[in-house]
Amino acid sequence: MKYILTIALFTTLLSSNLALNTVIVVLSSEDFKTQIENKKVQLIDVRTPKEYKSSNINGAKNIDFYSKNFNEEFNKLKKDKAVYIYCRSGSRSRKASHKLVAMGFTEIYDLKGGISNYK
Repeated sequence: MKYILTIALFTTLLSSNLALNTVIVVLSSEDFKTQIENKKVQLIDVRTPKEYKSSNINGAKNIDFYSKNFNEEFNKLKKDKAVYIYCRSGSRSRKASHKLVAMGFTEIYDLKGGISNYK
C-alpha cells in the first residue's frame, strides 16, 4: 500500500510539473524579440520602477515583483492571452511566472537571462 501511495504521489508531482512547463515557456532573446516585435502583446517588466526607468523593452508595462500591488496589477490583464515577462536576469520573472500560473494565466513567455541577455 505504501508503495502505491508513493507512486501516486510521484505521478501527481510529475504531472503538475509538466503542466507548469507547458504554461511557462522560457524563450531565448532572439525568439522573445521575434514574438513581441510589431505585435500588440501583454509585455511586462517585473523589475523595480528605478530599473525600468534606466532601460526597458519598448512597449513594456512595469509591474514591480516586490510591489504590494503585484496581484492587483496582474488581475487587470487578460488571463487567457499570452503574457511576455522579463526582469534583469531571469530570477524574478521565473518567480513571477509561477505566481501567474497560480493566478490562472494560461500562456506565459519568460525571457531567458532577462533584459541583461536581450539583444
